[in-house]
Amino acid sequence: MLLDLDDSRRDFRNYVRDWVDKNYPAERAIELEKREYEYPFELWEAMADAGFHALGIDEAYGGQGGNAVDTAVLARELARSLGGLSWVWGIPSFAGAKALSHGGTDEQKSEYLPQLAAGNIRFSIAVTEPGGGTDLLGAMRTRAVKVAGGWQVSGQKMWSTGAKQATYLLLLARSGDPQTPGARPPTTLLLVPTTSPGIEMRYIPKLGMRAMGSCEVFLDDVFVPDSQLLGTAHEGFKVLLASLNNERIMSGALALGMLDGVLEESVQYASTRTAFGKVIGGHQIIQHYIADTALAQKQCELLTFDAAWRESTGVNCHKEANIVKVVTSELAVAAADRGIQVLGGMGISAETNAQRFWRDLRQFRIAPISNEMVRNNLAETYGLPRSY
Repeated sequence: MLLDLDDSRRDFRNYVRDWVDKNYPAERAIELEKREYEYPFELWEAMADAGFHALGIDEAYGGQGGNAVDTAVLARELARSLGGLSWVWGIPSFAGAKALSHGGTDEQKSEYLPQLAAGNIRFSIAVTEPGGGTDLLGAMRTRAVKVAGGWQVSGQKMWSTGAKQATYLLLLARSGDPQTPGARPPTTLLLVPTTSPGIEMRYIPKLGMRAMGSCEVFLDDVFVPDSQLLGTAHEGFKVLLASLNNERIMSGALALGMLDGVLEESVQYASTRTAFGKVIGGHQIIQHYIADTALAQKQCELLTFDAAWRESTGVNCHKEANIVKVVTSELAVAAADRGIQVLGGMGISAETNAQRFWRDLRQFRIAPISNEMVRNNLAETYGLPRSY
């Protein structure tokens, strides 16, 4: 288990923290977040200049290398101020770097990874469907039909964040029917250029992550050449499975970073706001709120970096990644709610961070998989029968 960061990772953490404090302190993040649907291209470019898009990409493809621990450090420090805006880095990292690293051919890696590392292309995830949600495969209606030279794709996707500004969609489509009742349908994973004829996108109004517009994506006989196939045809979900642990650990690191931000704001406010003749941090209930957030912070930190260390060493960490996903999302949401309470009336002001973090965090209990479904999966690992 990784109990602490080594010197090089501490230096990297400090570099990221200084970069965020200098370039994107909370005040600037609040202003960016207010621009609903206005993608923060300036933030994407600044991250490219800082080398963040190159983290986790092999040096052979123009990246900086690094493993799950390194990306967890970056995710945490970005989210401490940027909150949901951290997905400007996170979604292309997962949809591009991780998917290509696991399922891409040498030619695909050589073509796309250097461009992603340099910040020249972006990716968005197009997996969820209107009637699906957690029942991802059973409810999948988007189909990819094999045709000469490629695939013809028709259907609809939901919650594709950053899709309108993406260069490619990481799209999962049904590509056949199961041979036995109750079996998972064959699926194929494709990198779909967003400029392809037959694609239409519409923004979805939502509670949080407001400057990271999420889209409905409509696909009407969209042709995708064979060169855009990731992994093996009809086994697309297996490519995604190889990346799911990383996605859950990264979500945990982002939740942890926002929890850090909530704790900092709560302490600062409680140390300066006065009521009943003294700073409110002198009142026991406020102290308990802050202490509970500090307790949650340490739990999330230990779980997140333990799972990240396990993944980086090649140890099976599916159970640990699931635990991270549930615990960090629930503790961080509760911490943000307490942060609002500490700030009182200012807690619901758009000028403070706790409400922004609460809105950005609330989706973590639902996505990338619901906490209820994770609990089902965890129960199965203890020998209990499948419940769904």
